[in-house]
Amino acid sequence: MEKSKSIISVQGVSKDFGHERVLHNITRDFARGKIHGIVGNNGSGKTVLMKCICGFLIPTEGKIFVHGKQVGREVDFPPGLGVIIETPGFLPNVSGIRNLEILASLQKKVGLREIAAAIRRVGLDPELKKPVGKYSLGMRQRLGIAQAIMEDPELLILDEPLNGLDKHGVKEMRDLILGLKEDGKTILLASHNQGDIDALCDTVCEMDAGRMTILRE
Repeated sequence: MEKSKSIISVQGVSKDFGHERVLHNITRDFARGKIHGIVGNNGSGKTVLMKCICGFLIPTEGKIFVHGKQVGREVDFPPGLGVIIETPGFLPNVSGIRNLEILASLQKKVGLREIAAAIRRVGLDPELKKPVGKYSLGMRQRLGIAQAIMEDPELLILDEPLNGLDKHGVKEMRDLILGLKEDGKTILLASHNQGDIDALCDTVCEMDAGRMTILRE
């Protein structure tokens, strides 16, 4: 695959924690403008691979390029990237919009208008004063997705983004994710739910004991 068509290029990546190897020689290019699914059980290596792509973990061997720049060498955290990995960590005693304001202040790319629009887009009310500690798991997941999209990133890495949502919430968030793809975004999506993968993904690969198999190209 040509470099220009791939937004992420994973080249011979292995990752060790102490004496245990949790990723084994992963090589995979992810094309722009598609939704790429990653399936696998807990402990299969999905989340570790996503953390390596984001620059949160550095591979023991191999290289990862995002937008053509090597993660951990040329960039610490790839620009134009929105992320949900594991349960989003928010301050429990302040409102949803205040949490996102604090996070947005780190990059200073967006203001209150864009933050409120992202909150509305995921089906929450930006005026809600309730502290995040009193949110249901589904509301917290929605706020996590709002945080991932508020700076209008080109690339989204979403680890189990539909966890904790009821049937209605799952449908709304699937529609949102498909709408993001229509806007030209590239999305890397990990899910346990085969229904999410079937409904959303253009390509699918499976992680099992740190090794990757391509299921749908």
